Amino acid sequence: MSKAVRRIDSRLRLGDNLRVLSSLPEGACDLVYLDPPFASGRVRRAPRSGHAFDDRWLGGVKSLMTFLQPRLTEVRRVMAPQATLYLHLDWRAVHYVKVQLDAIFGASAFLNEIVWHYRTGGAARRWFGRKHDTILVYARTPGRQRFNVLREGRYRTDGLKHDARGRPFKETRAGRLYFHADGPALTDVWDIPFLSTVSLERVGWPTQKPLALLERIIRASTRPGDLVADFFCGSGTTLVAAQRLGRRWLGCDISPAAIRLAKRRLAVVADRAPPDRSEAR
Repeated sequence: MSKAVRRIDSRLRLGDNLRVLSSLPEGACDLVYLDPPFASGRVRRAPRSGHAFDDRWLGGVKSLMTFLQPRLTEVRRVMAPQATLYLHLDWRAVHYVKVQLDAIFGASAFLNEIVWHYRTGGAARRWFGRKHDTILVYARTPGRQRFNVLREGRYRTDGLKHDARGRPFKETRAGRLYFHADGPALTDVWDIPFLSTVSLERVGWPTQKPLALLERIIRASTRPGDLVADFFCGSGTTLVAAQRLGRRWLGCDISPAAIRLAKRRLAVVADRAPPDRSEAR
């Protein structure tokens, strides 16, 4: 990080995120997660709370892209050399915004297209059920981005031999090949449950994402003490995840109701959770 960049402590701001972005110094953020409007063409309402999010755009996806252009340009400016952007969308606009990001960041900065797969109620009758979102991942400086290999799940070991200690292995020309004790490395398809309408994690915001999703992103691309930013923070899931993992955070939303929910959630998070030891050393 440049010496000219001042350290930003955790803070939550109400207002237009373009103004907030313009006020930040260059290279301030170590990770940016964005969950912008999806151009769904409808008003999304939270169960029971009454909070609503109007995702109707006159002009559709083209209007959304016009809205995002200056914001994504500013996001790149405020990212540190080792920073990563995670941009969360769905099938409506993701391929258009992918082209937009290639132009802003450079095609070589593209890292991953993460598929967040989930199961929710309802079944499609005229096409396959649309049960995933897409998260585009870009590096500020290709090759310099922080990345911690995360491991989860179990290996398929059917038919493999086992040694005297019961460990499965493969026979190779170089000898026995054992599996990593912590499980297989995560790939770009993530099975994380969606928040059901009765989930205890729900706080009454219509576009709330699971903590497990944001904690995975933060563990993968930051270290303790890094600054995690979310400029469409909604009810503050990214900020809560960052606080729980010992990161600094910066959140912004244009909705007073969202900011009130985020403040309420952050108030009950412990000042400092136990150090996160999942990162590669």
